[in-house]
Amino acid sequence: MSDERDPERDRLSARIGRVASVGAHMGGAAAAFAATRLSGGDEAQIARAVKEALGRSKGPLMKVAQLVSTLPDVLPESYAQEFRKLQAHAPPMGRPFVERRMRAELGADWKGKFQSFDLDAAHAASLGQVHRAVAHDGRALACKLQYPDMASAVETDIGQLRTLLGLFQRMDNTIDSSEAIEEVTARLREELDYARELKAMKLFAAMLAGKAARTPDPIEELSTKRLLTMTWLDGKGLLAQVDGSQEMRNRIAALLFEVWWTPMTRFGVIHGDPHLGNYSFTDEGALNLIDFGCVRIFPASFVEGVVLLQRSLKNDDPDGVAHAFEIWGFKNLSNELIETLTIWARFIYAPLIDDRVRSIADGVKPSEYGRREVGQVRKRLKTLGPVLVPREFVFMDRAALGLGAAFLHLNAQLNFARLFEDSIADFSTAALAARQQDALGAAGLA
Repeated sequence: MSDERDPERDRLSARIGRVASVGAHMGGAAAAFAATRLSGGDEAQIARAVKEALGRSKGPLMKVAQLVSTLPDVLPESYAQEFRKLQAHAPPMGRPFVERRMRAELGADWKGKFQSFDLDAAHAASLGQVHRAVAHDGRALACKLQYPDMASAVETDIGQLRTLLGLFQRMDNTIDSSEAIEEVTARLREELDYARELKAMKLFAAMLAGKAARTPDPIEELSTKRLLTMTWLDGKGLLAQVDGSQEMRNRIAALLFEVWWTPMTRFGVIHGDPHLGNYSFTDEGALNLIDFGCVRIFPASFVEGVVLLQRSLKNDDPDGVAHAFEIWGFKNLSNELIETLTIWARFIYAPLIDDRVRSIADGVKPSEYGRREVGQVRKRLKTLGPVLVPREFVFMDRAALGLGAAFLHLNAQLNFARLFEDSIADFSTAALAARQQDALGAAGLA
């Protein structure tokens, strides 16, 4: 996970252009924030005004704002709700532009390297777009092509995000998000490196070997740092499954649980972006995992904290709970802060310690799920001062919530506690560290 500087990231012309564009929209966001607040608008009105101003920026800033909105307590809830509505999609590149980009990545004879290549994008998002192609051996391919100057755009937009979060911290100083922003920054920089994503794809293929899960096969000779070519996986999205039988939805949810938790508890690796669009399912019931841009690798000690917290909450062991928070990197752990963090921990871990068949929400309306706990935590933190969120905690929490959202959509009825116990039955920090080292080395990520 090198932090090596990318020359494109520092292209002066690209950055100046992005600063001018994004700065105008950020200025609009700040102006909307100030004007609505001064005119007596409530927080919901202010949040909508800021969201609308940000929505005009497009590209990475919208993606970053969406991502931050999924991190518990980094934003006031009314802002988080509005930012989650942002659509981080950019218009697709036109055909001539695509041809120039492909020539830049694979050379002047790039077309000859495919049997066919569709110049019209199949999917377009904030950082790049995907094209269908066919290999000379007949395999269907997906070519993920990054938009130009994205590295410069991301660097500029991250700086603008710091400005935005500064506004929130002056308004509601319950969370110190400095480490969270560093974590978001690191993951976004990694997401721009398609050579790293190719290695992560190999890593997940190895970790999930023998499971009812499929990952694309990367085509290395047709891939670069900004072009990732892989086999195309056909399947139906998760939302297409929500009207299926309870048995089918339970089976899908159990598979999602296994595919997410097995890499975590055995290798210390998570898929950090459990967005519903990153999963699809075959007619045979296998799960397709199709995006590996956001992969978080944890030290074995962090996973030890995950396991310790579950066991300590289950056994009502406050000393174990406090030690788990220490392992995760929380500082200045007073009794009051531990009690506050435990409110959130019990919410997140409730399905993993409740040994019975249940839904994730367990009778709570999906729209209300977690709202009471978030309110209690924020109220307590206002009296405790700003709490520094450790960077390693950020994507673990975000991913757990994203996975829970998938279970909510499916209305799955499972014994999640048993599934979790199965995943940690032979847990050992030393064994995990050894497996992780071997797996990362084989994938080229060590």
